[in-house]
Amino acid sequence: MSSGRAGEGAGSAPSTQEQTPPWGRRLAVVTAVVYVVSGLFPLVAGLSHHTDSLPSWWGAADVGVAFVLAVLAFAIFGFGHGRIDKDVEQRSYTLYRILIHVLFGAAVAFFLFGDRIIWSNCLTGLGWRYWLLLYGLPAWLAAFAADSTRSRRVAEN
Repeated sequence: MSSGRAGEGAGSAPSTQEQTPPWGRRLAVVTAVVYVVSGLFPLVAGLSHHTDSLPSWWGAADVGVAFVLAVLAFAIFGFGHGRIDKDVEQRSYTLYRILIHVLFGAAVAFFLFGDRIIWSNCLTGLGWRYWLLLYGLPAWLAAFAADSTRSRRVAEN
């Protein structure tokens, strides 16, 4: 007697990976681009000793791009839900082992360039963006690999 779960029996339903929409990689790339653009705002603010000299639209643009990034991050979380397999977990772990060094680099930057960086202008913005990067990394990798996984399956059939 079959329980009707995916992966059991000869007539089982296709896996979640096979049902992946074709726009996953595009969503991942757009999110990465918006992430980089969003990260520029706190970097420039941290390096600028005179934030009043920044254009008047700077703050609104920072908040607007951050909002778009948050919406895209939720889309990535939704897309990646149920698509994080062992391969994605392994790649996430490998990247975590590399990205953890950014914290060490930030500490070095603090000691070497602490007087040249206005930390109060950039630390909060960089901090939540870095948290978002680490938190969403597995889902982002699943989305980025979606089209290539789909292409491999089509080529195999």
